[in-house]
Amino acid sequence: MPISGSCHCGATRFEIDVIPQTATRCNCTFCTKKGALWAYCEPDQFRLTTPMRNVAQYSPTTPENRHYFCPTCGCAAFSNTPDYSAFAEGNWEEAEANFDPTKRRISINLWVLDDFDITALPIEHVDGRNQW
Repeated sequence: MPISGSCHCGATRFEIDVIPQTATRCNCTFCTKKGALWAYCEPDQFRLTTPMRNVAQYSPTTPENRHYFCPTCGCAAFSNTPDYSAFAEGNWEEAEANFDPTKRRISINLWVLDDFDITALPIEHVDGRNQW
């Protein structure tokens, strides 16, 4: 059964076909200013259920990092980025050598999931301010 998510005003809606098991808190400037807790899924586990015109995109550093939010109420909803997870594991040389920017990952802002208790999830901390 899919889990639905939406912005505050409901103009931006999506579904995911995965039950988040952890939350990620990143301390980079983007994530802290958004106040987001993230969960991740594969692109085929994510469906935008409203028209793309109901979503705005922000790409602060590079065009392959696509962060989406509602242009009406401003809620950060999800991101579509390359899969950077190998970098978080600490072996930067190996991660850099094997990095494939075409392998994508969807980041879901857990705070916008509807009827999902995120307070029970363990939080993994990522030092994005110093690692990136």
